[in-house]
Amino acid sequence: MAYSFPEEVLEHVFSFLNTDRDRNTVSLVNKSWYEIERWCRRRIFIGNCYSISPNAMIRRFPEVRSVEIKGKPHFADFNLVPEGWGGYVYPWISAMARAYPWLEEIRLKRMVVSDESLELISKEFKNFKVLVLSSCEGFSTDGLATIAANCRNLRELDLRESEVDDLSGHWLSHFPDTFTSLESLNISCLSSEVSFSALERLVSRCPNLRSLRLNRAVPLEKLSNLLRRAPQLVEFGTGAYFAEPRPDVLPNLVAAFSGCKKLKALSGFWDVVPAYLPAVHSVCSGITSLNFSYAPIPSHDLVNVVIQCPKLQRLWVLDSIEDSGLDDVATFCKDLEELRVFPSDPFGAEANVSLTERGLVSVSEGCPKLQSVLYFCRQMSNAALAAIALNRPNLIRFRLCIIEPQAPDYQTLEPLDVGFGAIVEQCKELRRLSLSGLLTDHVFEYIGTHGKKLEMLSIAFAGNSDSGLHHVLSGCERLRKLEIRDSPFGDRALLANAAKLETMRSLWMSSCSVSFGACKLLGQKLPRLNVEVIDERGTPDSRSESCPVEKLYIYRTVVGPRFDMPDFVQTMDLDAPIRLS
Repeated sequence: MAYSFPEEVLEHVFSFLNTDRDRNTVSLVNKSWYEIERWCRRRIFIGNCYSISPNAMIRRFPEVRSVEIKGKPHFADFNLVPEGWGGYVYPWISAMARAYPWLEEIRLKRMVVSDESLELISKEFKNFKVLVLSSCEGFSTDGLATIAANCRNLRELDLRESEVDDLSGHWLSHFPDTFTSLESLNISCLSSEVSFSALERLVSRCPNLRSLRLNRAVPLEKLSNLLRRAPQLVEFGTGAYFAEPRPDVLPNLVAAFSGCKKLKALSGFWDVVPAYLPAVHSVCSGITSLNFSYAPIPSHDLVNVVIQCPKLQRLWVLDSIEDSGLDDVATFCKDLEELRVFPSDPFGAEANVSLTERGLVSVSEGCPKLQSVLYFCRQMSNAALAAIALNRPNLIRFRLCIIEPQAPDYQTLEPLDVGFGAIVEQCKELRRLSLSGLLTDHVFEYIGTHGKKLEMLSIAFAGNSDSGLHHVLSGCERLRKLEIRDSPFGDRALLANAAKLETMRSLWMSSCSVSFGACKLLGQKLPRLNVEVIDERGTPDSRSESCPVEKLYIYRTVVGPRFDMPDFVQTMDLDAPIRLS
């Protein structure tokens, strides 16, 4: 069968395979399919920039047009990965510049991106179209200026959640006057003012602009001018949503939003003045995504917007929505698929809003399409978790963050084992789970028994012993990423399940009970993994074998130890001596 079709036909068939898993599977059929697939692969996803080298990727896939690469571990989002750990993109850009002159798209996440890297992108890729820098750092607006000046076919520039050295707001003026191809621009992470005249000209001359997300420095009274120049927008992120009282501001906004007939997503709304919120009412009937996660809007004002969005599928809000607001979401938003509720005051000793587990139970009962939850709150009960599991067995992502670590069931003072056990038992398709609250080893027995499709698990301040980790590693067959902090898991569970680690993408452990000697032993037993000890307290070699390591990062690789490790990182490779008794 493999030889019955010409290569051109198989290439065409392979083009309909959209997932990396499917592409990888067909490449294993035989040598002919392997060769055809490697030559027609156009998109590459690298889940860990140290799992493979740039040259190895280039040898395997010589005709790539789009590359997506992730760098630092996920816990970098919580400041648990030390400054200077790694994740540098320049070696990748340099290698791809030589091998992929027709590369069109680069998407990076949690990587260190220098201005030199951006300049190389802008000058070496002649038909470059998409640059997405998500949670990246190391570059400035000077680097963005080179992208603007040289990437004449750029369609998308997205700087979401990145840390940018904001040297000048005039980098937007580097887009040539003849530039018209932009379809998506996200500058929401920038801290200082951009040149509004340059932004206005850019928006005016790009007729295909569909997504525009502004930063906080763009004043409210300027929004109407931009919206009038881009009525074709599908996604719009406002800047600061307040202004000095003026009679013309609200009417101008109402008229501008009314002209945006295709708008589906709204975000931004920093420093919101509720009196100006009615300006968006005219577009609410078509809205499918609302991101108010930076908008401390009183519950009743927020609800007045949300209840007018019957097609809403994604809602991100602060806890100021309160339980009563979530009751209204459950009543009016029957198409809701994703809910994220963030804390407005995560470090406050006392709750400043009336948001509890009741709001989440209400949404789970009223929104039949709900699949994804991220929920910050100050109290939870086993009964509430069981109700959520019963109401929404179709959940695929469930992340619960109780503000106070190791908080028990507030009604019974018991651990939350049974509640989370109900989540993994009832939600058969669950892929991602984050745990919080008072939890014993019993919850991990539930997870190991029922979490057969779980791919990513985040654990903090949980468990009693190595038995908990053993249940997870021995039971969760599809687990790819496991991240653990401040939990009593140690050597025995890791060493007993060493073979499982080779089937996973990565394991992160910080402030646990893993010894330095066990890390060395893992490095010897698992040559296909990088076992990195991260310790800012001193040189790892100076510590005894029994000393617990500060942080441990284990990940699968085909190229061995990396070459850009700082002094506080050591790889436990075959040369590391072991003196375990």
